[in-house]
Amino acid sequence: MKAFVTGAAGFVGSHLCEYLIERGLKVVGIDSFMDYYSRAVKEANIAALKKNQNFRFIGKSLLDVDLAKLLDGVDVVFHQAAQAGVRASWGNNFKIYSDNNILATQMLLEACRESPVKNFVYASSSSVYGDTKDLPTKESSLPCPVSPYGVSKLAAEHLCSLYCKNFGTPTVSLRYFTVYGPRQRPDMAFHRFFRWALEDKPLEIYGDGKQSRDFTHVKDIVEANWLAFRKAAPGEVFNIGGGSRVTLNEVIEIIEEIVGRELKIRYRGVQKGDVRHTMADMTKAEGKLGYRPKVSLENGLRTEYEWIKNSAK
Repeated sequence: MKAFVTGAAGFVGSHLCEYLIERGLKVVGIDSFMDYYSRAVKEANIAALKKNQNFRFIGKSLLDVDLAKLLDGVDVVFHQAAQAGVRASWGNNFKIYSDNNILATQMLLEACRESPVKNFVYASSSSVYGDTKDLPTKESSLPCPVSPYGVSKLAAEHLCSLYCKNFGTPTVSLRYFTVYGPRQRPDMAFHRFFRWALEDKPLEIYGDGKQSRDFTHVKDIVEANWLAFRKAAPGEVFNIGGGSRVTLNEVIEIIEEIVGRELKIRYRGVQKGDVRHTMADMTKAEGKLGYRPKVSLENGLRTEYEWIKNSAK
């Protein structure tokens, strides 16, 4: 079988490409290397993949390629590509989000209308729920994003639903809850925390540290994509979480155990667009996909710490 993976050089995308190839699929990956963070980081993510004969890479934007041609012979699309970042999505930057998260998704869905793609798995986000008080949050909870990023992810998710209902495009949306692990983006909290710990710098936390998240290891996210491809019915939406809700202050305690010393903390003001709590109700994903997160937070944090230590050498 043949898969088309967007955002293939990114955090989740590169792990997913490796997983698919290990299971015997041929993979066409595309990534535009947007300058949200260093291109060298993404190049390192796919260095080994590029040596694999079952992996073909295109270093271009979805907005600038002949998608119909690239989808020729493709069985499944894993749409991971997006402009990331809640805090950076305000102001003039929103055009970057609307182009790369909404328009690019519409163009890809339009191309899939003319191709015999059997599955289309879209990487959505828990950001679509906003600052909900409905915890744990079900897929039926009212989406109410509090950041332009969240708005863009919800808009793309709605497009997936529209193309499924109107044209039979077999879309499935997975709402990821705070993904972490090896290759995590350098702007994300755990990556920054470990970097600062290694550099003996104070850890900066926005807010009081009592905000909580449902943290999900990248291995569990990748497996969820595979299960969605194999088992999900077209038009479905699933929460994909890590199985536990933990405050940032509790995360810092685990990190201190991992690095073997107490860390200095600086608390900063709350950032616009940040939500207070997230927690996924995964009853639906467990019942229909057989999804159960396998990586505990402590073990998952250790995998990220080891990766950051090795990449710093």
